[in-house]
Order: sequence, then structure tokens, then C-alpha cells
Amino acid sequence: MSVITTPSILGASDDEREDSFPEMASTPAMRTPLTDVPEHGPFTPTTPDYPNSPYFTSTAARSSATLGGPTYAHSSSSGGGGSQSNLGTTSRRSGSSRKPSRNSEPDNRDSSSSSSGARRTTPSASSNSSHSTMKDEHGHRERKDRDREGHPTKSPSVRHMGSGNLAPSSPRIRTTPRLPHDKDAEPAPSTIMYWSRAPVFGTCPARTMRGHTVTLVDTTAWVFGGCDDKETSRDIYCFDVETMQWTHPETVGDIPPPSRAHTATLVDRKIYIFGGGQSSSYSDAVYILDTTTRRWTRPDIQGEIPAPRRAHTAVYYGGKIWVFGGGNGMMALNDVWALNVAKMEWERVRPRGMLDRHGRENFPTPRGYHTANLVGNMMIVVGGSDGKDCFAEVWLLNLDSLEWTIIELPESYKRLSHTSTQVGSYLFIQGGHNGAEYVNDMKFFNLVNLQYEHRQVLGKFPTPRGYHVSILADSRLFFFGGYNGASAYDDVHIVDLAGAAYLPQVTSFTIEV
Repeated sequence: MSVITTPSILGASDDEREDSFPEMASTPAMRTPLTDVPEHGPFTPTTPDYPNSPYFTSTAARSSATLGGPTYAHSSSSGGGGSQSNLGTTSRRSGSSRKPSRNSEPDNRDSSSSSSGARRTTPSASSNSSHSTMKDEHGHRERKDRDREGHPTKSPSVRHMGSGNLAPSSPRIRTTPRLPHDKDAEPAPSTIMYWSRAPVFGTCPARTMRGHTVTLVDTTAWVFGGCDDKETSRDIYCFDVETMQWTHPETVGDIPPPSRAHTATLVDRKIYIFGGGQSSSYSDAVYILDTTTRRWTRPDIQGEIPAPRRAHTAVYYGGKIWVFGGGNGMMALNDVWALNVAKMEWERVRPRGMLDRHGRENFPTPRGYHTANLVGNMMIVVGGSDGKDCFAEVWLLNLDSLEWTIIELPESYKRLSHTSTQVGSYLFIQGGHNGAEYVNDMKFFNLVNLQYEHRQVLGKFPTPRGYHVSILADSRLFFFGGYNGASAYDDVHIVDLAGAAYLPQVTSFTIEV
């Protein structure tokens, strides 16, 4: 796992260096409803008679008069007059046992004459009292039926399937939830990578940020240190990459002093801070933040200690944190150190250089403000500066064989104080200083053929800047803060990978040098 760091300033103090080196100065969605079909499925009657309806039973027809409701007289197919039953009478044959019955209510349509001769009898009331009594009984039975079936007291009428027409239903309306603030991310094209500014909320950092670090743990980005136009910070801020919410957690323990241009390396949910400093001071200390308990500790370190430094890089491989380069206030560095996290012991590493045609070893020139990514067993170093020149080189350090290799590039780009984020088999290199000015473009370095490629990115680009930091979370890259030579930023920008979202899934490839 690579940890991308964007360090701060080489040599002397930051302010002095910046003065002496200009280069370092939703709409609701409509869904078409399904056809209103009863749970038992569609029903197509063969005749207009109710006996063909799934709601009709002969028992209900015979007993409707008993329940005080309208009665249907069903004639035989020979056309003989069927029996009629008036209110107060029964169609039950004498001597037959009385069975429980249920009311079957027909719809209010006009039945056409057919060979079956089905017709509705009109109840006749012999007196006002009997008519009122039967109305009360009928209403009481309807309420009991509705209660038994779980229907509300007042419910819309339901047409029988035999009517042939379905009642139209209103379309369901779905709304897109809005974030609890006044800015929503704009929709991006589906196939092209797209820039946008994150609509953040919560306890946002009360300062601008440059020379800070960011470490992703699950869905939380832990931002530590950095400085604004006035002072250096030692605060911790957390940013949720799913909800876009900032929080300012309280930490305890041996909290490190204000720091900028340090490195932050994740090992087993713990963040290891090394180096950095403020103003003209440089640090060689190691601090550890447990992201579970939010407690800081400063371990006892064994072995030879590296020189205090800033603007260096670090990656984690083989149980060790590998540190390269930086500046100690007097000069730029190109040494390599490894911290064994189990023993808490430093080790000076002396890799072999790349042999040229004359048999001489070549090493990366001393530098800071570069980036380093761990890809397999390779630490890939891009760009940087020694305080006088801005570099475009890409160096590889094999952490197993301890050999340096430089990549020959047909086209290259000078960069310092940029970000470099691994996205599958690519490095996405964004922003920084090109030796003449701050830029906001993005370069794509193919880790398979070790060449730069051109890819299209649309949207609202951030302003040109350097000294910012970046992480990859699922299919989006997040960029935090930065500095343009005049002022620092506190914003968050996003690149949605869109059609390139498959790239982070590419994990099996070989770097051949």
C-alpha cells in the first residue's frame, strides 16, 4: 500500500526558500406504474354472468337475502323462471341445514340480457321501520366485513375484473435526497472523468491547508498538520468520503508539535508521522496515532536516527517504512532509511545505483517536493526539486534487490509539490509547479509500458496549486487544500473516474525495467 505525501520546502526556512526560489513561491424521477392487477391475477370472463367471476359463489347468491342484501336470481339454461327471493325470505330449501354465508356485493353496472337471464331483484320495503332496520343491519355487516378484511372505513371502490376496464392509477413519484446544505454536486457525464468541487459541510477546518498530509482509513480521510498564511497546525480533521462531512475529533496522549511537510504512513489502522517541523525547525521524531482510540504515542526508537528533515516521502513495505530524500535546512537529501515498525529501529539503506555506459553508478539527485508510490515491490519517485531546478525524472527503487533504475521517457513533465495517486495500473499526477508556474492539469503515467498517456477530463478544474494532497476512495479521487504562491486553500475537489472506474480493480500487472 502506497502512502502519498506532498512535502513542503527544502533548505533553510520555508519563507526564505519561497522568497529566493520563485518556482516554490437532481430532478424527481418518474416511474411508469405497473398495471393494477389483483393479487389473484387477471381474470377474463367467458360470459357476463357473475358465476364466472372469481368473487362469485353459489352460497353467497343463495344467502344474500338472509343477510339482508340484494339477491341474484339465476335462471337455468332452459329459460325456466328462476326462483326469486324478496327481503325477509330465504332461498334455502326446507329441511336443509343452515350454513354460514357471506355477502357478495355486485358493481353498479347495467347487466345486459343474456341466455342466462341474470337480473337483479329490487328489494321492497313493507314498512319504514323494517326498511330502516335492514339498512342498519346491512351497514353493520359492511363495517364488520371491512374490519375483517383489514380495509379502512372509507376506502376507494374497487371494480370487479368482469367490468373490463381498470381504474387508472397515479404514477409513483420518487425524489432524490438532497444533502443538508445549499450546494449539490453537478451530474457528470457517464463515460468521461469529471472534476467537481465537493459540497462539504460539518465542522470544516478553520484554516487553509498546505504542506499537510491525508491518510484514508475505511471511509474516513484523516488530515493532519500543515499551515496557513500565519501559523503551522497540529490539528486533526476527519473527512467522510461518502457523506462529505467534516469532523474535528479530539485526540489524547503525546500529541506532536505543529508540523508541516512531514510524512504520514498507515500501518494496521495506525498513522506513523515522521519528520516535518515548523518555521526554521526540522524534526526527526516519530509519532503514532491510533485511529481507533484516537491516542497519540511517541515510541522509543533504536539504532541510528536519520537527520531531521522535511519535504521527504515514505512508503510501507515488508514491515518497514521506507523514507527517501527531503531537505534538512542546509541541503537537499537523497538518502534512504527504513524503520522496522515491529522493533522500532531505524536502518540506513544503501541501494546500488544504475550503471551507465561507462560503468558508473547513477543515483537520483538530492531532492524534495517529489512523490513516492509503492507499486508491488517498487518505490516509484516522480519529480521534485533541489531548490534550484525542477525535475521531470521518474526513478524506480526495487525494495527487494535495492537497486535504482531511471525510466527513459519520450515525453516528460517537470513537477514539484504535486500529487501522485495510484489508480490501478496508472499514476494520476495532478497539479504542482512546473518550474515556471503552478498548474492544475492531470498527467497519466502508465505503469505497464512506463510511458505517459493522454486522457480527457472535463468539469470545473480547481485553480492551479501545489502542496495539496490526494487520496483514492472507490471510484473517486479527492484533493484537499493547496497553495498557489500567494494564498492557500481549504477546499475539496473530486475527480469522478466514470468510465475509467474499472481502473482501481486492475491489481495484477508487472513492471519491467
